[in-house]
Amino acid sequence: MNKSEFLKTIAAFFRLVRLNNLLIIVLTQYMARIFLVGPKADWQSYIFELKHFLLVFATVCIAAAGYIINDYFDIKIDLVNKPREVIIGKIIRRRRAILSHQILNFIGIAIGLFLGLKVFLINVFAVSALWFYSERFKRQAFIGNFLVAFLTAFSLIVLAVYYKQNEMLVNIYALFAFSISLIREIIKDMEDIRGDARYGCRTLPIIWGIRRTKILLYIFIVGFVSILFFMAYSLHNQYLIMIFSGSIIVFTWLINKLYWADRKKDFTLLSRICKIIMMGGIASMIFV
Repeated sequence: MNKSEFLKTIAAFFRLVRLNNLLIIVLTQYMARIFLVGPKADWQSYIFELKHFLLVFATVCIAAAGYIINDYFDIKIDLVNKPREVIIGKIIRRRRAILSHQILNFIGIAIGLFLGLKVFLINVFAVSALWFYSERFKRQAFIGNFLVAFLTAFSLIVLAVYYKQNEMLVNIYALFAFSISLIREIIKDMEDIRGDARYGCRTLPIIWGIRRTKILLYIFIVGFVSILFFMAYSLHNQYLIMIFSGSIIVFTWLINKLYWADRKKDFTLLSRICKIIMMGGIASMIFV
């Protein structure tokens, strides 16, 4: 392999493991450590804290492995939905992809064992869930959506388990991550309905149709915002109440865009909007 091919493979590997998403995980866990777990006054020490670095690194390894195995099982579907983005089998060999997946999972689980039994068990569950999601549940209605949403919240749940300070506050943000991820995953199913239907996937839009799936999303959005507002109110945290009150405007706009969406590009836009809302949620940690 010459230098050009090597650099092309490295760049492809970073795309495969969704480097941007991994950086978001790192940012989320460090911001949660500083602004949610705290105390904020000691923020400089958290940046160089070895155990927190290992916790973040383990999470990133497991997430990267999850992206690899997801693409591994989705090669045929992705050749229909997004043929230009397929990496496994084109740039990176299937055997090397599986080996990378296994190495990353081993690192994540081994670090979890070093940090403690609870973190180890959560990491083992995350690894197992990502495998079964990619291999089986992704093609089943709602179960796959629910599972990947839970795994999105995993990066905050593991912090709530490892650190005992402000557990409720961390879990509120974990619920927020779960909620917006679940909404986004169902929207992505509507976006990918063509390729999913061709390969026998039983996603909600295929079983129920677009219209009924939208109704379910309206219910989820209203329900999740209500629960988050109630949890914030129970903490008597005025800043959190203000943040979630402001989110009502954003989610109302999202519902309006969802109502009028009927083409693939509309659902692609909605998926991106959900990602922006997720980033806004992360940024709001600063003000809590």
